[in-house]
Amino acid sequence: MTTAAGYFDRKSNSATRPGLSHLQADPSSPHTPLRTFSSAFSSPSISYRAEEEVLVFELGARHLSAGISGESNPRCRLSFSSDDGRRVGDYRWCMPEYQDRPRKRKRKYNWGEDHELWRMDLRGVDLGLVVDKIERAVRKAFADYLLLDSKNKRMVLVLPSLMPHRLLSSILSSIFSNFQTPSITLFSSPVLNAAAAGCRAGLIVDIGWAETTMTAVYELCEVFCARTTRSMRFVTLRMADLLKKYAEPSTADTHVQVSALNDEERGPGQSSPDSRYFDFAEEVSSRIAWCSIEPRLAATSNQETNAAQTLEQGQRDSGKPPGLQQAQEQIKISIPSPLPPCKTLKIPFDKLSGPVEDGLFATGKDLHDLDDHEQPLHQLLYRTLLSLPPDVRSQCMARIIITGGGSNIPGLKTRLLNELKSTVNDRGWDPVYGKVAIEARKHREAMLKSRIREDTNPVVERAATHLEPQVRDPFAEKLDAAKMKTTKVTAAGEIRGVETLGAWAGGSLVANLKVKGVVEVDRDSFLTNGLAGAKKESEVTHATQRMSLGARSGLGEKTGWTLGAWA
Repeated sequence: MTTAAGYFDRKSNSATRPGLSHLQADPSSPHTPLRTFSSAFSSPSISYRAEEEVLVFELGARHLSAGISGESNPRCRLSFSSDDGRRVGDYRWCMPEYQDRPRKRKRKYNWGEDHELWRMDLRGVDLGLVVDKIERAVRKAFADYLLLDSKNKRMVLVLPSLMPHRLLSSILSSIFSNFQTPSITLFSSPVLNAAAAGCRAGLIVDIGWAETTMTAVYELCEVFCARTTRSMRFVTLRMADLLKKYAEPSTADTHVQVSALNDEERGPGQSSPDSRYFDFAEEVSSRIAWCSIEPRLAATSNQETNAAQTLEQGQRDSGKPPGLQQAQEQIKISIPSPLPPCKTLKIPFDKLSGPVEDGLFATGKDLHDLDDHEQPLHQLLYRTLLSLPPDVRSQCMARIIITGGGSNIPGLKTRLLNELKSTVNDRGWDPVYGKVAIEARKHREAMLKSRIREDTNPVVERAATHLEPQVRDPFAEKLDAAKMKTTKVTAAGEIRGVETLGAWAGGSLVANLKVKGVVEVDRDSFLTNGLAGAKKESEVTHATQRMSLGARSGLGEKTGWTLGAWA
């Protein structure tokens, strides 16, 4: 009998217990190669990468667009209206008589103010309400569309290039105080529109709600900016007047010519249509309104040009097929009306272009009757190009980018370019205009014609030796031809339009490329000092560091932040 001590004293015999060496595969036989992992946390099929998601927000006077960098379209586009201020449990808007209730009429200067987030004139703007609306819209975008946590997420904010400091401070304070965003990078809309169009230079025409801005961008820097109050607000107001006139029984039954009231005809004491017409007029303007591509007596500088345009318009109308113009006037569009007393409005199709042409091009008016802040779009576009240096003008006029909500109106882009071409052909690039300028131009043309007539029979004289043309060199011509094949020819000196994907798409592209912005606001620095912590461009220092590896070799880190274009 074996004892316990004897049992534990036994040693294993290798002969009776073979090892696992016989189970190893023969190197000559086929076998599965060993898989090497790059790290301890990676798998053969999935690679875990900690990429930082950058949020892109575009904030305008009426809309907020939000999304993630690298995407082509925003995930949401939220609008601001008067219904956003309803309390929890307020369901009065569901009642049948809610739309028919009497409402206070708005003056023409206050038209659509309930649907705006802010105005450039901050004297009547409640900044506290603006902060609350921004917080509510951003929180809704995070909860319903982005489905992300705002903590430790960098943000790119796209804003207009001109903004009051009080409003800018309120926007940044609202985001930093309510969301855990470590930093916000500010970009201007015109620069991102040019980047989304694939251009480093261009003239961005932004037809917005409250104003139309024209910004010249050269090498992705804003060099000139002009603005006018003729925008979609004018168009919507004139469309509301047109709908109101056709909604009346007396004018709906008898088809008379109806034209929208001008601001001068309305008078300071008259009121605009009530707010019930706002949604209806805005929907009609965005869906059915159109613009003629041919100039129709747009605003000009003198009576002689008006007479010439009248004659030219008559010639175009006479050249049309018989009955075409009359048929266009007889075509009527049936529009369901949500407002009493008419349930259906029948408006001639030709009348639907009147609000756009009157509101944006000031059809039938002289320039001396208009103020500097309400210039028509084609005249402001010409003056903007005229104010630029010749080299910048040649680049911008070949890359005219028309964007904004009003750019979606059919025929508006073509009409604006045709008006610009017509103005350039009539005046050239001469800043002086008027009767004296026209007479001087005619005198120069007559002198040029007489000089050409004298040169038809020139006296044959032998030219000097140094003035004779050089002998043709075939080898030099071949070298020049080979050089032209590798040289990229850029368009310049011609009027041409360029399409863009929009400011939000440009911000998404720039953020995805990890481009460091000029205006990068840190959260802790802003909450401590506000906008007062921003430094001037001359006060910002770049501490150079030596970096032997990486793509950022030779770059430095900023010791302060600036407001850039918003300074």
